[in-house]
Amino acid sequence: MKKIILILAILNSFIIAKEVKIGVVMPLSGNTAAYGQSALEGIKLAHLMKNTLSNGDKVELVVLDSRGDKIESATAATRLVARDKVLGLIGEMLTANTLQVMSVAESKKVPVIAPAATSDKLLNNKNYSSRVCFMDSFQGSSLAKYAFNELKYQKAVIVMDAGTDYSLGLARAFEKEFQAKGGKVLEKIKVSTSSRDYKAAITQILRLKPDIVYMPLYYNEAALFIRQAKALNLNVPFASADGVADETFIKLAKEASNGYLFTDNFDYTHPPTNLSKDFIALYEKEYRKKEVPNFTAMGADAYFVMFEAMNKCKNDLNSKCVNDQIHSTKDFEGVSGIINIDKSGNATRSLVLKEIQNQKANFKATINP
Repeated sequence: MKKIILILAILNSFIIAKEVKIGVVMPLSGNTAAYGQSALEGIKLAHLMKNTLSNGDKVELVVLDSRGDKIESATAATRLVARDKVLGLIGEMLTANTLQVMSVAESKKVPVIAPAATSDKLLNNKNYSSRVCFMDSFQGSSLAKYAFNELKYQKAVIVMDAGTDYSLGLARAFEKEFQAKGGKVLEKIKVSTSSRDYKAAITQILRLKPDIVYMPLYYNEAALFIRQAKALNLNVPFASADGVADETFIKLAKEASNGYLFTDNFDYTHPPTNLSKDFIALYEKEYRKKEVPNFTAMGADAYFVMFEAMNKCKNDLNSKCVNDQIHSTKDFEGVSGIINIDKSGNATRSLVLKEIQNQKANFKATINP
C-alpha cells in the first residue's frame, strides 16, 4: 500500500508540474554586445545546471535582444511580462538600459535582477529590483585606496565620460577616497564616447605627469584611448573599473593593455565557492576553455539567485514571494563569491583587482567590503 501511495504521489507531482518562465533582456548586438553575450553564456550554463524546482516545476528562459538601446530594453521587458508571462526578469547590463527594464518591472510588480549595473542610485525608490554586483562607490573607492596605500601613488588624473552616470559615479568615488587618503587629483578630463581622437587629452596628461590615470570608461573607448596614449609615449599606469572586465578590451587594446589595472567581480583562477568550481568545470566542458569571464559569472549568479528564490516559493509561486526571497538573500555561495542582498536590493560582496600582463588579465588582490 505504501508503494502505491508513493507512486501516486510521484505521478501527481509530474501531472501538476508547470512551466515557470524567466525573461532575459540583454544587448546581444550593438556596441555593448560583448557584455550581453558573455552574461547570456553564464545564464544559459546556470540554467543547464539547475532548471527544475523541487516541486517539479520546469524553469524556462525567454531571451530578447535589447540591441544596447534604452527604448528596446523597455520594449523587450514589457513584451516578456505581457506576452510571455515571465515570473522574473534578468537584465540589462548598462545602468541606463537597466533602469528601463526596472521601470517595467516596478510597474508590473515583477522581480528583476541586474547582473552588472553598478550605479549607486540604481535602486533608489525601487521595490522589485535588485542586483548581484557591487556598487560604483565601492569599486571606485577600493581602487583609490589600493593605489595610494599599496602602490604609493600620490598624484592622479581622472579621465571620464560626462555623458554616462557610470563614469561620473566612479570618478566621484575615486576622487573622494584618493583625496581623503592624502592624494592629489591633478585634473579631471572629460571626453566623449563619440570621439575617435583623444590626442588633446593625452597631451594634457603628458604635461601633468601623474602617477596614475583613472579612466572609468567602457571597453571600446578605453581600448582606443590607451592605444593612442601608448602611441604618444604616455607610459604612466592606467586603471579602470569593470567596464573593461571583458576579453574584448584586451583584443582591442592589444599590447597597449599590458600593465592595465581594473576592478572586477570574479577571477576564475581563484574560485571562491563549490558552485564556482562546478561552474568552471562545466564551462570548460561546454566551451572548451577555462577562462570564465567576469560577466559570464555575474549572469550565472543573477540566474542562481532568482532560481533559489523561486525554489523557496515553490508552494506559493508568485512574484511577491520571489521578490521577498531575493531581497532576503543571505550568505549565498554564488559563482562569483558570497552574496548578500538587503531589503533595498543592493548586494554586499567582495571585489577582485586584476592587472593585464602579456595580454592576459591576472589576479592581483581580493578587496573585502
